[in-house]
Amino acid sequence: MAREGTFEPYALSLLRIAAGFTFSLHGFQKLFGYFGGLGHGTTARLFSLLGAAGVLETFGGLLILAGLFTRPVAFILCGEMAVAYFKQHAPHGFWPIANGGELAVLYCFIFLMLVSAGAGPWSLDRVIRKK
Repeated sequence: MAREGTFEPYALSLLRIAAGFTFSLHGFQKLFGYFGGLGHGTTARLFSLLGAAGVLETFGGLLILAGLFTRPVAFILCGEMAVAYFKQHAPHGFWPIANGGELAVLYCFIFLMLVSAGAGPWSLDRVIRKK
């Protein structure tokens, strides 16, 4: 439990904002070819597994950034990252640092924490709940 007068709830909001922003960039990369795209500016086909991941990452990341529907969106994104890790990274070795899956693992557990803790005080969820 956060003690009153601590920075902990605001740190949660800052973590959510940073994670949502950086996560959405992965979606922009897949869907729109920004930041080099999938290599040489290419994009994922929308009706493919990579395209579905791009949609989840773009719009899910923006919802996490805004702190809107945080718990259900974080639950879905946590699952996406677990699937991404075990489908794309784990077959290349056990250790995340060796198989390139450390970001998937980190995002998975950040989203799991957001499912549990919520969005924090700086969020649209908080604004809606107060009304």
